[in-house]
Parts: sequence; structure tokens; C-alpha cells
Amino acid sequence: MSELSDLKITVLAIEDDPAILNLLRAALEQTEFKLIEATTAAEGIEAVTKKRPDLILLDMSLPDTNGINVIQSVRGWCSTPIMIVSGHGQEEIKVAALEAGADDYITKPFGVSELIARMKVAVRHAVALASLNQGPVFENGDLRLDRSAREVSVRGERINLTPIEYKLLCSLAAHAGKVVTHRQLLTEVWGEEYSEESQYLRVYIGYLRKKIERQSDTPKILLSEPRVGYRLAI
Repeated sequence: MSELSDLKITVLAIEDDPAILNLLRAALEQTEFKLIEATTAAEGIEAVTKKRPDLILLDMSLPDTNGINVIQSVRGWCSTPIMIVSGHGQEEIKVAALEAGADDYITKPFGVSELIARMKVAVRHAVALASLNQGPVFENGDLRLDRSAREVSVRGERINLTPIEYKLLCSLAAHAGKVVTHRQLLTEVWGEEYSEESQYLRVYIGYLRKKIERQSDTPKILLSEPRVGYRLAI
């Protein structure tokens, strides 16, 4: 995949609404993104196989099946970022899509500038995945996490985290740029038996924000996706 300033980034829209496709064509025409279109799930899965897009925009309601089935079909063999673009805004549908393997979720109607910004984040996450998430050191602006030394520093100063805070930060860093659901974080940090204990997560996210954010009430690093999960910004 190329850097954002290089060749066009290929985006596959699996979407059956002509109005949304027209909007995407107009919005992406003068950007670094090149649009490929599919109007059914079958066409979309075939396009993923043959054209290997850099990003997938997926509608949840398609003529031949739903978006969850598409995600599950693709995720078995493809790590391409998937962004859900859907009129379904219910919390449970968002969570189901993210837990199936989607990377982000934006609800119709949406602002074009927000959509493009989220697309860029998804692509940056995919480009940086090997160096950021597979290596021992994660760096993002003010934050530096050295997993080999088990050290965390903010603006050049080392900070002390409790074991739970450290484990939570490592979990978020492993999925940097991606929305991670409450259930997934609770399971990874506390264990499956705590998967419904969302109050644990709220408390410890609050602790982390006080230690790593410039202003904990206006976070720039640990971002919330209301009622769904959290994202570590990249």
C-alpha cells in the first residue's frame, strides 16, 4: 500500500444505494482515493479477491445478504480495513460489526469531511500496522510505549502505570487507530468472565487519561466511541 501522498489509494464501496455512490464519486474525485463500486455482496467479495483494494466501505443492508456476513467472509483471508457506512445506527449493530472484524463505523447521513478523515485514519493504521503494532515500541505524538522495557513515557517523561492500566494501554496500542469494543477490551484485559463489567473500563480509561492526556476532559489520544468502545489515535 502506498503512502497517502503517493499513488491513488483504492477504495471499494460495496453499496446498493445510487445516491450514496454518487456522493462518494463526487467526494473522492479530487482526493487521493480511487473508487471501485460493487452493488451486491457477491460482487463486493469478488472485487476484494481480484482487485485487492486498500480500503473497503461496506453497507450493512445489501440485496443478497447483510454486512456482517460479508465481513465474516472476507476476514478469514483478508486484513484490508473495513469501514461500515450504514443507516443502521443502533448500538448492537455497531458492536456486532466491529466484533465481526470491521475497523470503523460511520452512520448515514454523514459529513463528507468526517468520512474522508476516518478513511485516512483507517489507511494510516493499515500502513503503520507492522512497525507500530508488531514491533516493541509504539509511538504516537506525546505517547511512547516500549513493550520490551515495559516503560511508558509522555512528552519525554516516564510515567508509572498500574499493571491493569499498562495492560489496557497495550491492548489499545495493539489495535491503534481502530475502534475496540467494550467487550473486547474487557475480555483481553480482565478475562471473559468480566466481559459485561463496563464500569471497570470506564474507571481505568479515566485513570489512563489523567496520566497521558494534556487535558483528560478533552482527550486527544484515548478517544471514545459512545456506547461502543474506545480508539487509540494514530
